[in-house]
Amino acid sequence: MQEHEVDKLLKLKQMNIAVLLTCYNRINKTIECLDSLFKADKPDELTFDIFLLDDKSPDSTGEIISKKYPVVNVVHGEGNLFWAGGMRLIWQHAKSQKNFDGYLLLNDDVILSKSVLMDLLETHKYSLSTFEKEGLYVSTTADFYSKDLSYGGRLVKRGLLRYSMTLVKPDSMPKKCSLANANILMVMKSVVEKVGMFDNVFTHGIADYDYTLTAQRMGFPLLVSPNIGGYCTDDHGNNWLSDKSTLKQRLQYLYSPKGLAYKENLYYIKKHFPMQLPYYFSMFWLKTFFPKIWDKFK
Repeated sequence: MQEHEVDKLLKLKQMNIAVLLTCYNRINKTIECLDSLFKADKPDELTFDIFLLDDKSPDSTGEIISKKYPVVNVVHGEGNLFWAGGMRLIWQHAKSQKNFDGYLLLNDDVILSKSVLMDLLETHKYSLSTFEKEGLYVSTTADFYSKDLSYGGRLVKRGLLRYSMTLVKPDSMPKKCSLANANILMVMKSVVEKVGMFDNVFTHGIADYDYTLTAQRMGFPLLVSPNIGGYCTDDHGNNWLSDKSTLKQRLQYLYSPKGLAYKENLYYIKKHFPMQLPYYFSMFWLKTFFPKIWDKFK
């Protein structure tokens, strides 16, 4: 497919995107995120509908957003969805409303850059001209103050025991990556038709890594869009509880969706990194029974 043919195709066809957010009890961040979306430069070819899942926030996020932004389609959860569950529900809802050309998954703690939509569309054009197919396009975020990269596309290196990941630094042109965070992730229609949505196994985290790895395995390009797409802080912190906690607390953390999510992580590793499964199985239990090692060396 020649570049001028791609441009002609995109000019002839208006693209309608569903923007998807799931929120819980941080109304100020949600408002900042939506404000930045409305202020972002919008390509002529692009229109979007916004769908927001409020998982029964004590701060009345859903009600406030409905009043402040009547254009936003607000759906209410029962307070037990977590991130992956909330994104799955709002994604399904949006898909049932209209035949969208793609879906922009967005975390509500991201303040978007002015150019993010333009950069994502350019990445879509690049995917069509280079690979002759639609794909998934991740936009990189950085810490607002330090400017250190926080989330985005990652390259995976598989070792004998474990695997490692490094964030891809965005450039002036799209770059390939191995997997991606869904803080700012565009998923095109043909991907959803073949891959579906987030795996039902995942409650909170890991769903975006699993989804992007699965889509790549099915032959879809996964690309890092040019430039910084937005600003948010990496707030994950340590992935273990310190030795000051009780064993009961550490066992609860082992199985918690916001902790080590033991069963979900083992499912993910077995699916994508089966050779490294023994290492990670051991690490989960060592962190639980002997956290002093991580307290000292990590």
